[in-house]
Amino acid sequence: MKNRIQELKNFYILWSTQSLSQLGSTMTSYALTLWLYQETGSALQTALLSICSYAPYVIMSVFAGAISDKWDKKRTMLACDTLAACSTVIVLFMLLTGMLRPWHLYLLNAISGLMNTVQNPASEVAITLITPKDQYQRTSGMRSFSRSLITILHPVIATALWGIGGMNLVIAVDLGTFAIAFLSLWLLVRIPEPITTDEGDDQESLLSSARAGLLCLKENRLVLYLIMFLSGVNLVASAFDAVLPAFILPHAGGGEQVLGAVTSFAGIAMLVGSVLATILPAPKDRIKVIILTMLFSLTADNFLMSLTTNPVLWCLAQVFGYLPVPLMETNLDVIVRSSIPDRMQGRVYACRNTLQFFTIPVGLFFGGFMVDTIFEPYMARTNHRILLSCFGNGKGSGAAMVIFLLGIIGCIVCLGFGMILRNYKPQD
Repeated sequence: MKNRIQELKNFYILWSTQSLSQLGSTMTSYALTLWLYQETGSALQTALLSICSYAPYVIMSVFAGAISDKWDKKRTMLACDTLAACSTVIVLFMLLTGMLRPWHLYLLNAISGLMNTVQNPASEVAITLITPKDQYQRTSGMRSFSRSLITILHPVIATALWGIGGMNLVIAVDLGTFAIAFLSLWLLVRIPEPITTDEGDDQESLLSSARAGLLCLKENRLVLYLIMFLSGVNLVASAFDAVLPAFILPHAGGGEQVLGAVTSFAGIAMLVGSVLATILPAPKDRIKVIILTMLFSLTADNFLMSLTTNPVLWCLAQVFGYLPVPLMETNLDVIVRSSIPDRMQGRVYACRNTLQFFTIPVGLFFGGFMVDTIFEPYMARTNHRILLSCFGNGKGSGAAMVIFLLGIIGCIVCLGFGMILRNYKPQD
């Protein structure tokens, strides 16, 4: 036990402090989402907040990975975190002066997204470099655990802080968590550089380096197909995220507190799933686990959520939807880290970010657009008895119908990729 603590000391410090900082950032994002929906009442305009964060992340990720492989990982993470914190400070200033407008948030979120684009592959490689290979599943489960805890806590803490001191206090706490993470990474964490076997890597151009990441993925077809499968899952999940506030906030049984409770239950489910992912033995077929967990997640959550009006059942739907997610993430993480050489992981993770996450802004836009312009107007004027009995009437019924349709799309994605991946076997 003592030996394990010693060999994972750097991981424990980095994981705990970065998770604390992520909690602060997520609280601010949640509070800003509520502020923006109250200001505009539009699912699409609210979804644009996340779209602006993901757009630079998707567009620039391939090149960001090449940069992160060349640059010192620790300095890259420190610089990106600092610039992202500066964006948060600007938001606080505009709030205090009464100047904050929705377009300001879109611009600042785009800047923060650009910083995450470079920081994320550097962070992923850093985790690999400070983690022994035989601890990959354990540490992946721990990271899922912290993400789950953040999902549980951020709406509760953000709402409480908002009630005490408004948005200003939420942002102040966010900046405090950033300071702790920054100082811990700077002073306490040692991140070694990966062993380089190709002397030409340092002279490799940015474009050639990015191409090398894509070629590495092309040679590892299993990883490539899994990434494309997750891009389909992300399309459905992000559209669901865009629609959920428009479904719960205007609903007769909904509101801000119910939305917070539903979000927290998603985190509780992921917390339990993370514990299971940490303690369960390695499965015989990781690919089957990935496909089946997502099939259950995307169908059970969406169908139960859309066809019920009871907040308790909405919370149960989130449990069904999010409990399997850490099991999927852990098995995917082990396959990728075991298949890709350390010195290529920054480039490959960056290519993964572009291929796997480009569907997130598409899904966010798709979900918001479908609710605002098609399904809410349609449900407001329809007399179709079956639709009204399934999805209700009034504001929020169109969002319910979109959630149901997303469940059907999710089922098709999982079954289709299940057929493609059934003949592949990962190496552990």
